[in-house]
Amino acid sequence: MAALLVHRAFHGVALAALVLAGGCTRIRDHKGYVVDSTLIDTVRPGVDNRDSVAKTLGNPTLRSQFDGGSDWYYLARDTRQLAFSNPRPVTQMLMTVKFDSTGNVTSVGKSGLERVASISPAGGKTPTLGRNRSFFQELFGNIGSVGASGRSGGTADNPQ
Repeated sequence: MAALLVHRAFHGVALAALVLAGGCTRIRDHKGYVVDSTLIDTVRPGVDNRDSVAKTLGNPTLRSQFDGGSDWYYLARDTRQLAFSNPRPVTQMLMTVKFDSTGNVTSVGKSGLERVASISPAGGKTPTLGRNRSFFQELFGNIGSVGASGRSGGTADNPQ
């Protein structure tokens, strides 16, 4: 009987350890364009146009909002994270294809992780204009001022 209890306790501990270890695994993720280096290297300024780029690389991840979408962006990012932490970029590829007004490729640019911005919010609060009021000032601050106009405390229909 004691051996059976020890056996079940061992399985319970093993199951709990397995569940806890599952929360510590690394999570890999890929977002954006699926990169094929052979195809990306074939796009050339002065040779290709919008149609040939679309046939070679497919639709872009993003198009520029101005100039009629004359810039196309292909973005791919691989991230990793541990359990509940924030994802961290491991690799990134940003390919920019610029077109002229006739639709011909004028330039092709590539960049990587150097374009990833690292920001750190200050203090977890958004600065706002106005007064700093406590919870109770916010809660009771309008008592006596609701319906009052001016300094007299009367209403517009019934001045004092």
